[in-house]
Amino acid sequence: MNVSNLLATKGHEVATISQERTVSDALTILKEHGIGALVVTGATSPLVGIFSERDVVRALATSGADALTFTVSELMTSPVATCSEETSVTELMGTMTERRVRHVPVVSDGRLVGMVSIGDVVKARFDELEHDKQELLDYVSAR
Repeated sequence: MNVSNLLATKGHEVATISQERTVSDALTILKEHGIGALVVTGATSPLVGIFSERDVVRALATSGADALTFTVSELMTSPVATCSEETSVTELMGTMTERRVRHVPVVSDGRLVGMVSIGDVVKARFDELEHDKQELLDYVSAR
């Protein structure tokens, strides 16, 4: 199974924010979409960073409420771990574990084509295990 399979199920929509916007703006977008991370756009294509709830928590812990007035570029994570649609889910799991990230933008031919979260990966793996289990039960029952 590869990332294109995940995107076929969940869709290609990606929430983005400009690096010049404020943390407060970013939090509003996260809340509106019910998500945990935004792809940060800027002068370079297709992205310049990623902004997540973790970035906000760290900033609030060190700067208090003033962190809400910071620009997204001040808190975003960069460089960003990305993958392609051809990346295997197993390889993506390794990247997420190694880099300790929960969201990975999907880039194809220099364009942002999706975003995969750890939840998407866990669901795909769970579905795969359920399918394997059913095949084994069918095999044993047929004997």
